[in-house]
Amino acid sequence: MDNGDLEGGGGDLAFHGKGGRKYSPVGAHDRAVLEMSSMDPGSSSDSKSCVRKNNAGTVGNLDSDGREGSNPENGGANGPYQEHKLELFGFDSLVSILGLKSMTGEQAPALSSPRDGEDVSITSGQPKPSAVKMGTMMGVFVPCLQSILGIIYYIRFSWIVGMGGIGDALLLVSLCGLCTFLTGISLSAIATNGAMKGGGPYYLIGRALGPEVGVSIGLCFFLGNAVAGALYVLGAVETFLKALPSAGIFTETTTKVNGTVSEPIQSISTHDLQIYGIVVTIILCFIVFGGVKMINRVAPAFLIPVLFSIFCIFIGIFLAKKDDPAPGVTGLSLESFKDNWSSDYKNTNSAGIPDAEGNVHWNFHALVGLFFPAVTGIMAGSNRSASLEDTQRSIPIGTLAATLTTTGLYLVSVLLFGAVATRDKLLTDRLLTATIAWPFPAIIHIGIILSTLGAALQSLTGAPRLLAAISNDDILPVLNYFKVAEGSEPYMATLFTAFICMGCVIIGNLDLITPTVTMFFLLCYSGVNLSCFLLDLLDAPSWRPRWKFHHWSFSLLGASLCIVIMFLISWSFTVVSLALASLIYYYVSIKGKAGDWGDGFKSAYFQLALRSLRSLGANQVHPKNWYPIPLIFCRPWGKLPENVPCHPKLADFANCMKKKGRGMSIFINILDGDYHERAEDAKAACKQLDTYINYKNCEGVAEIVVAPNMSEGFRGVVQTMGLGNLKPNIVVMRYPEIWRRENLKEIPGRFVGIINDCIVANKAVVIVKGLDEWPNEYQRQYGTIDLYWIVRDGGLMLLLSQLLLTKESFESCKIQVFCIAEEDTDAEGLKADVKKFLYDLRMQAEVFVIAVKSWDVQPENGSQPDESKEAFTAAQQRVADYLAEIKETAKKEGTPLMADGKPVIVNEQQVEKFLYTTLKLNSTILRYSRMAAVVLVSLPPPPVSHPAYCYMEYMDLLVDNLPRLLMVRGYRRDVVTLFT
Repeated sequence: MDNGDLEGGGGDLAFHGKGGRKYSPVGAHDRAVLEMSSMDPGSSSDSKSCVRKNNAGTVGNLDSDGREGSNPENGGANGPYQEHKLELFGFDSLVSILGLKSMTGEQAPALSSPRDGEDVSITSGQPKPSAVKMGTMMGVFVPCLQSILGIIYYIRFSWIVGMGGIGDALLLVSLCGLCTFLTGISLSAIATNGAMKGGGPYYLIGRALGPEVGVSIGLCFFLGNAVAGALYVLGAVETFLKALPSAGIFTETTTKVNGTVSEPIQSISTHDLQIYGIVVTIILCFIVFGGVKMINRVAPAFLIPVLFSIFCIFIGIFLAKKDDPAPGVTGLSLESFKDNWSSDYKNTNSAGIPDAEGNVHWNFHALVGLFFPAVTGIMAGSNRSASLEDTQRSIPIGTLAATLTTTGLYLVSVLLFGAVATRDKLLTDRLLTATIAWPFPAIIHIGIILSTLGAALQSLTGAPRLLAAISNDDILPVLNYFKVAEGSEPYMATLFTAFICMGCVIIGNLDLITPTVTMFFLLCYSGVNLSCFLLDLLDAPSWRPRWKFHHWSFSLLGASLCIVIMFLISWSFTVVSLALASLIYYYVSIKGKAGDWGDGFKSAYFQLALRSLRSLGANQVHPKNWYPIPLIFCRPWGKLPENVPCHPKLADFANCMKKKGRGMSIFINILDGDYHERAEDAKAACKQLDTYINYKNCEGVAEIVVAPNMSEGFRGVVQTMGLGNLKPNIVVMRYPEIWRRENLKEIPGRFVGIINDCIVANKAVVIVKGLDEWPNEYQRQYGTIDLYWIVRDGGLMLLLSQLLLTKESFESCKIQVFCIAEEDTDAEGLKADVKKFLYDLRMQAEVFVIAVKSWDVQPENGSQPDESKEAFTAAQQRVADYLAEIKETAKKEGTPLMADGKPVIVNEQQVEKFLYTTLKLNSTILRYSRMAAVVLVSLPPPPVSHPAYCYMEYMDLLVDNLPRLLMVRGYRRDVVTLFT
């Protein structure tokens, strides 16, 4: 169909395709609209809302999915309404959301990127009238030109040529111009890599280097613009008062200057500077309050006389003759060009007049600091990014055109000034531009005043918009007062900028602040270059700038030039500016709200992680480099309250398994059910669990898995969780102490199944009994950490005990190792061997060897405490009842003996032996470690073909009356080594 079919009118919003089908417009609650807008679809009752009418017509009745209901009136040849494949794939929704021409003739709202938890409404109807947008010329080129062309060109440029010579002056202009040109290229690349909101360089740096770096550099750049506005205002007022001394309110003083010139140097009263400066600032603020329209009308009035004055300077240079219009002027002379080619650095007084006894020494470094403010201002256009019609076209063209224009002007001026006057004239006549200007010097005074006022206007226009953009990102709550709605003028930010500007004007003498302002500009330029360098180097799939003339080497060179120039100007002011930016960064990192803008650092971390993962390979990690990566099973037994995603002490225990916090924990939870039905529940649970992890200051990640049941879910997790050598190697879970009390008969089978899955998957297992009593980081423990080393576990139990000692809560404890041996074992020899082994492992522990009788012997009368006898007898009775029950069931059904859904083989003598073995071990632990801070014991594996219920009875006897116990089972490898 053609465009006419799509845009075809009529009074109905819907249009018809082949076969008479009728395509309805997208409603506010269409499924694709809700998903792409990051909104919660909510209940079906909420979605039955009416969509307002627009000029094109009305929307039909919507069903719970936001589509037009099956009204017979809407049917075509096929009868009632039927879904078309375009609607099924959300084609209409994509068209509306992406802002393309709607098939229904509607104007779609602009695409936005809401924050998490932010309500977004998508309504139909006529769009809100947008604010006035500017093009390349008035939006970027003119502001940049006004900001760059300032007072330095008029009153100091000829002096720079005289002091440094034509050669050094050309090098100086080329160096500073190259710095800003490379920054402009980086700015163009980033600005054309997608839609750009308000904030200019702050927006670009923040989205490339992260919110902390963006806010710190953005606030410094804001302060630089605000104080620069004061500098420009004072420059305009000072020039006005020098050109018209009678306008001064207070008495002026005159002094003689000791040098080659005997003319008096007039001193302007500080009070006159303050009064006139405040008045001018207020007038400029009224212009800024008038908005974009007012600024666009006033800006040419400032710029045109400036360009005309520069034209008059060039005309005067070409018309100049020897000693005409003043002594020292030679006209364009090759001899003067040769004489002024080399540098002639010398001492001057405070007025810049050469003086052998002057206290100011000049060199190339000092000239860089003096001249560089003459090339700043390239960000004036990008500061207005929110007011530009097409940022991706206007910013590159306008910024680079202004940069090349002014740099070319400076280079030509160096050659002409060097050939038109003697060196003495260049050094002693501060207003040489006015002296040689055609037809009279007053034009230059007007040009100076208007150029500085134009630059001040651009500073007072860009700085508030920069502050408003920082505030709108909601990173620092203290800046919420300066928030503005999209398309509105930042009045509060303008007032704040005006107060800063007037405060600096009242100070009057800004000699100490001026270098810092230059540093802030250079800091911003280096941030833009580093942003482009990082994005170019990483080359993420989303990095597709329309501006193709860029390379990471250009950005790196630009950033290096910015840093070099900063130190050339003044290393002390460089340190001050970097310290201020660092303080702001630190404040934002502490007080600021977290934001994920997809910055380059995150991409760098991602690529570094991938490279590190590949470098680790698939081979086993050497024991010296082994780190515990625990898989924390959060809710395996029973249910916690809905608002509690994990046992409160599990994160504390996970922290105890890391040395100095280094390592990663994976917190896993399994939801029973169908994945398609519980996907949203899993997302909500994952977010809640992640909040818990962050609250406990635990370095870990949260994972939620939906599975038909707990056992299948865990079996999938233990096989697939992790990548390469970054897979979890220890499974941590609570001991199910509630299973008998709550009569949870499914827990024994689940518990044994998890342990067997870990053994098959070659994962170590740590089961925590008494988790409710586990200490946090502030609860100091005293006593001992007792290890009952029964089977070889690769040194995992020893390593865990050493990791516990690194925590403040256990650092006062001592380690005791208990070795269980038969009566006929050489106890002293075994003790010596274990001590030697611990010494080689650099572990300090006291070793005990406990000799016991054969564990096959049944307890004699009086050999066990009464409570142990009762526990043993009760366990025997429960096991006997359980075995009788399953035998009776098998007999009735005529099947083999079954338990937990699989056949089992029961040897009652072996069951009784296992019961007695665990009872004996429990009694031994109670005898020697009743007061221990924590006990670690080897976890016995579940016997093959034994019912899970019997294994739980063994475990209950083992943990009975032990308040805090870790049952540890290693896996088929060593985690400690004897060698360096």
